[in-house]
Amino acid sequence: MFTGLIEALGTVASLDRVEGGYRLVVTAPLAAELRTGDSLAVNGVCLTVAARDGDRAAFDIGPETRRVTVLGTLEPGTLVNLERAMRADTRVGGHFVQGHVDGMGTLVELRGDAEFTWMGFTFPGEAAAYLIPKGAVAVDGVSLTVATLAEDRFDVQIIPFTWTHTNLSALTLGDRVNLEFDMLGKYAVRAATLVARGDPTPTLP
Repeated sequence: MFTGLIEALGTVASLDRVEGGYRLVVTAPLAAELRTGDSLAVNGVCLTVAARDGDRAAFDIGPETRRVTVLGTLEPGTLVNLERAMRADTRVGGHFVQGHVDGMGTLVELRGDAEFTWMGFTFPGEAAAYLIPKGAVAVDGVSLTVATLAEDRFDVQIIPFTWTHTNLSALTLGDRVNLEFDMLGKYAVRAATLVARGDPTPTLP
């Protein structure tokens, strides 16, 4: 579990094809604090540290992760957002982020507003039920608030701190991003769907 508050930026060192997937290597000072088997959110995707050497950490990306995220398209030199799994005794300053990406979006608008930045992203049509104005969404692992919502896109306003401490400032129009919608909203939609369908209310054994 994560909070969507990015701890550090890393740099993609390599992305190599292996049987059935990829091996991703990221360099970052934060890597020195990791151990093999630790969970780390890389651009919002929960990955397991497969190996570590100094400031380099390696991760295995399976076929499903390649299919539903942008990790398989990363190039050496690309900046990525990093966040370690949250501790039980920490404050949750963002929102509950699982690191299980729901789909990909595309940056379609980018404009300044004084010291702030507006960004507009498209989202998969089937995800419309999970987005609400002023609700939470994770974009490449960054916890953001939906400022405005349309039929096929949402807009967020980025504060200066987030702009300078995440990889959002490196995005250009047309770039694809990982999207994870609010976990609580997804459970609510699922429950409402079951009720509307007439399914019996699930009970614990």
